[in-house]
Amino acid sequence: MTPTRTAFLFDLDGTLVDSVYQHVLAWKEALDAEGIELSVWRIHRKIGMSGGLFTHILLRETGLAITPERVERLRRAHAAAYQRHAASVRPLPGAQDLLGYLDQAGLPWAIATSGRMETARHNLAALGVDPERVPVVTRDQVRHAKPDPDLFLTAAQRLGVDVRNALVLGDSIWDMLAAQRARALGVGLLSGGYGAEELASAGAFRVYEDPADLLRKIDEVAARG
Repeated sequence: MTPTRTAFLFDLDGTLVDSVYQHVLAWKEALDAEGIELSVWRIHRKIGMSGGLFTHILLRETGLAITPERVERLRRAHAAAYQRHAASVRPLPGAQDLLGYLDQAGLPWAIATSGRMETARHNLAALGVDPERVPVVTRDQVRHAKPDPDLFLTAAQRLGVDVRNALVLGDSIWDMLAAQRARALGVGLLSGGYGAEELASAGAFRVYEDPADLLRKIDEVAARG
């Protein structure tokens, strides 16, 4: 019997590119412009979920009215602010080497991000990934983003693999919750700011420091045909 090859479904921000704190600052600018005072640490705890869910939760926590107009203003303001910070985004240590290794090993991989393409394209360019050649699933393409499983289910479908034979690699608890709901194994990375215990509690069966650490220990998670 031929062994089933492991497919890798990557989150983007904080998993492959060092962009979490640029997103935090962009959301802070957007919220400040809307007159919504919120501490930076509270914003960081919600990075990784969909922007729409993010804004609804933040507005609920502040007690302000949730209107479609306000949510859309925040989304646009965040996207504009992120573009101003995007020039500082770099691949995380080992990210490009890890993707190169997977290509050489014949292991399929895709990217699934809660961001929309208007912000994701900057990160993909920094990573050197062409969405015309690599399956990239963004918030624009699914009904629900993380912590729902739609992004990872769609990414597995694009690769033509059973999601149950896939690894979901992410830096946030939202990635791990989405992995569980997709019935995939979750692998956590510390490079987005969440702790190892938090990621494990949310479902990660292994936790690594960053892509470089994962590549050094790739034999722990990769099954090759």
